[in-house]
Amino acid sequence: MAIITLTTDWGEKDYYIGTVKGSILSLMPNVTIVDISHKINHFDIEPASFVIKNCYKSFPKGTIHIIGVNSEASIETPHVLICYQGYYFIGADNGIFSLIFDEKPEKIIEITIYQDSNYFTFPTQDIFIKVAHRIIQGDTLESIGIERNTINQLIQLKPIVEENAIKGNVIYVDSYENVITNITEPIFREIGKGRRFTISFRSGYEINTISHAYKDAESGEKLALFGSSGYLEIALNMGKASSLLGLKLKDSIRIDFD
Repeated sequence: MAIITLTTDWGEKDYYIGTVKGSILSLMPNVTIVDISHKINHFDIEPASFVIKNCYKSFPKGTIHIIGVNSEASIETPHVLICYQGYYFIGADNGIFSLIFDEKPEKIIEITIYQDSNYFTFPTQDIFIKVAHRIIQGDTLESIGIERNTINQLIQLKPIVEENAIKGNVIYVDSYENVITNITEPIFREIGKGRRFTISFRSGYEINTISHAYKDAESGEKLALFGSSGYLEIALNMGKASSLLGLKLKDSIRIDFD
C-alpha cells in the first residue's frame, strides 16, 4: 500500500488539511496518509527540515513525502520531485532539501505538470498531489518534468570546533520546549576526550554533566543529554527549558573542556 506523508505550516484551524486529504483519497482511495506535522512555524523551513530529516527514514522505502512549507514556486524556487535513498520528496526548492539531505540526491526533477485551476496559492493540492498520483501509477519520472543537477543550497549553522571548546547554536525547540542544538555526540566525544566540561548559555546558566534521561535531574532542574536525534539537548525535567532558561532559535551554546 502506498504511503504519503504531509508536513506543512498550515496549523489545524483551517480547511487546508481536509481539502488536501480529500483530494488525495479521491485520486488514490487506497493510499495511507500520515501527518508528520502541521505546526511548523509559518514559512520556517529550518525547523521543518529538522523534523523531516529525523523521521523520513522510519517509513518504508517508496514513501512519498509532501512538504507544504513556504511552497509557492518562483523562477528561483521551482517545484521539484526528488529521489533520495529510496524515498520521494515533493516541494518547493527553497533550500529545505539541502538541509534534509547529507548527500546529493539520486534524481532531481523540476516539475512541469500544469495545475487545473487559475489559483496559484495552493500548490500542495493543485500540483503535489498530482505528482504523487503519477508516481503511484508507475509513470516515469521524466514524464513529470525536466531533470536537474542541483538543488538550492542554504548554509546551515554548524558548530565551531576548537581544541578545548565547541561553540554551537539552538536549531530546534520541540513542543515540550526542550532545546536542541547542532552539537552532535560524536563531535562532543572527539573534542572532549573524556575531560571535564562546562556547558554554558545565556543568562549565566551552566551544566557540568551529561544525563542519560530527563528523570536523571530533579523536577524543575536543568539538564543536558543527547536525545534520539543524536544532538545535544538542553532541558528542564517536567519544565519548559526554552521559556524558563530564555533559549531561542539560533542562540549560542558553548562547551568548554578542562
